[in-house]
Amino acid sequence: MTSTDAAAAGPGRAGVWNLPNVLTMIRIALVPFFVWFLVADAPGLRSESGLWRWAAVLAFAVAIYTDKLDGDIARSRNLITDFGKIADPIADKLLIGSALVMLSLLGELPWWMTLVILIREWGITGLRFLVIRYGVIPASRGGKLKTVVQTAAIFLYLLPLAAFAPWLSWVAFAVMLAAVIITVWTGVEYVVEALRLRARGKREARPEHGQEQP
Repeated sequence: MTSTDAAAAGPGRAGVWNLPNVLTMIRIALVPFFVWFLVADAPGLRSESGLWRWAAVLAFAVAIYTDKLDGDIARSRNLITDFGKIADPIADKLLIGSALVMLSLLGELPWWMTLVILIREWGITGLRFLVIRYGVIPASRGGKLKTVVQTAAIFLYLLPLAAFAPWLSWVAFAVMLAAVIITVWTGVEYVVEALRLRARGKREARPEHGQEQP
């Protein structure tokens, strides 16, 4: 960001160390605790649905709440930064990705669902970095919907209530299937947006390059 851009953006956007970004970092820090809780509940990769499983549910819920909170604060106080635009989706992907992998390792979620979502998520993250010289691709409405549906599906899978409500596993599968469809659809949208951003960046660079010629 240039000094002109920073001045135009306002004081709230200037610093990386603001509350929304700190909340994002806290969400990243919660990921290893979440994974450890799931492992502690599943000796031999067989979940016992005990207190450690509930601790994992709580850690996941807190992490997801920080995601909503940092977004609300960033928008209301104009604390949106380029760091936040990059770190926030990465934090989401670390949390969602670790949950999907753990659920598949525990035999509760089909691996093909996990692989489709992970390939899309990290593929789009890599694409963001490839085109960052042309600009930052912010989260779209479809991307936010995808995160909400993925989160709801994972939360349903994490809840150790199958013994009391066997139908919950079918609801969780249906919601996760919807999440997979939305994930693929929004992935295509991001690819199209990245191509547009790259093309626009190249068009804007051509006149400047031409002026340097004698």
